Amino acid sequence: MWNYTNAVHEHFLRPHNAGPMEDANAIGEVGSLACGDALKLYLKINDEGIIEKASFETFGCASAIASSSVLTDMVKGMKAEDALKLTNKEIAEALGGLPKEKMHCSVMGQEALEAAIRQWKGETPVPHAHEEGRLVCKCFGITDAQIIRAIRENGLKTVEEITNYTKAGGACGDCQDQIAEILAAELKQKPLTELRPVSKPRMTNVQRMQLVMKTIEEEIRPQLAADGGDIELVDVDGKRVVVSLRGRCAQCRSSEVTIRNLAERVLREHVEADIVVEEA
Repeated sequence: MWNYTNAVHEHFLRPHNAGPMEDANAIGEVGSLACGDALKLYLKINDEGIIEKASFETFGCASAIASSSVLTDMVKGMKAEDALKLTNKEIAEALGGLPKEKMHCSVMGQEALEAAIRQWKGETPVPHAHEEGRLVCKCFGITDAQIIRAIRENGLKTVEEITNYTKAGGACGDCQDQIAEILAAELKQKPLTELRPVSKPRMTNVQRMQLVMKTIEEEIRPQLAADGGDIELVDVDGKRVVVSLRGRCAQCRSSEVTIRNLAERVLREHVEADIVVEEA
């Protein structure tokens, strides 16, 4: 489904600097389990302002893990002020590129880094999702300030690109007109009707089942396998997907969390926004 580079595979399967850091003096958190991807970045910055150590904890897809892993490698040895200048483009480039639908993972790393350094400097360490601004995407908590920043820093030209970089509009889609208006104001060149995304064609039951199977195989199963778990597709009834957890996941008390925050979230992102996942 996604054309990942060798570097992404390497950092996902064998992530660098994973886990909490007991002596961290700068911590940045972005995202939330409710919204999907979440990242907690730990830094140890010395008196000269140099980042001596970096580690991370993340809940997300292969791109989120890989972006967090390579980011910790990139910032070690850098001055905090120089690290603040790192862009999400540089994070993606360090991985040899990311699929356009996964660019929000590199943005999440950039925001976590900024949040951690702001905390170390004694500033309010709030991620951009809580920036002052008008809430646009209620599903992912994205403000107009976040959207405008993504447009300006990455030269975005379409609503689809904004969704790829921020996730705004990627769930229910109710905010896409607002996103188009913001984009039109930034570009100051095209009318709103030209910027609105084209509606996706209705998916057939066969197409839905094939995409569900592919998403489970390529996106969900590898994440569970990393912890000794597995998942089996039992049935697809319209937009109702029934699965069975295997391996360590079968005995886990947090199976409902796995179903909701991993299986259902990923299927909603890659297949359809209103899919419901149930455990057999």
